[in-house]
Amino acid sequence: MSFSIFTDTPANLPTSVIEKYDINVIPFSYYRDGVEYTPMRLDEVDFDEYYDLLRSGVKITTSQINPQRYIDYIEPHMMEGRDVLYIGLSGGVTGSIASAHIASLQLMDKYPGVRFEIVDSLGASLGEGLQVIHAARQREMGKTLDECIREAHRYRSRMCQVFTVGDLMHLKRSGRLSAVGAVMGTVLGIKPLLKGNEEGKIVNFINVRGRRNAMRAIVRRYREYSVIPSGQTVGISHGGCLSDALALRDMVVEACEPREVIIVPHECVTGSHVGPGMLALFFEGDEKVRFKD
Repeated sequence: MSFSIFTDTPANLPTSVIEKYDINVIPFSYYRDGVEYTPMRLDEVDFDEYYDLLRSGVKITTSQINPQRYIDYIEPHMMEGRDVLYIGLSGGVTGSIASAHIASLQLMDKYPGVRFEIVDSLGASLGEGLQVIHAARQREMGKTLDECIREAHRYRSRMCQVFTVGDLMHLKRSGRLSAVGAVMGTVLGIKPLLKGNEEGKIVNFINVRGRRNAMRAIVRRYREYSVIPSGQTVGISHGGCLSDALALRDMVVEACEPREVIIVPHECVTGSHVGPGMLALFFEGDEKVRFKD
């Protein structure tokens, strides 16, 4: 192939997709009781156990990836003279993308004429992963690195990411909700709907009462904002609530059937911040979708 495509484990891609499209993955880490865990693939994790641990109050922490990790994974490709396109976790939720830029400068200085290009996905989970799939499909069509970068930026601006959570206290701990708001919301059965905005940050844009109403509100957004649904791949991720993910899939298909639906358990690193019961939908809208409520 003309160049290598890299992403990271927060892109939440299934092993079958990684292998099908020859995607390279850089692992991010999380920490429990001072022990570092660095799963490479979704099938290496017992997600029922992981989200049960979060429900029980076990503290999971994460940290920014340093430049050396990017160098360790990407340098072998550049040593062979292969250009690299890295589509990474949103800089709006992590500083790791800055480490990727540092690694890029070091490696391009070491290997003149070999490129290490970076696209900040402004997304997480399949909001990032669908962008990686799209880039890989463009590469399959014979597009050059520059063409793929231009298309990645176009597609990124159209990526809609909307989700709800099962436990408001996780949003409180991550600074997305006040302690009073978390307690009152829990008592009243309030479910916030959140989205990735134009800066790749997570923002609360509406509150509804009850889980089912939250799911309906997510599907309504899909029905109103999706572009050519019959031709696109839709993503769903969940925090240990597969039955809700399957129900959301059925609601999406009934509303406007897409070409394909990918369902995954939400990976551990960003999953530690949104918590058990998180349910997210990712799809392509128009160029203004990140600004819409």
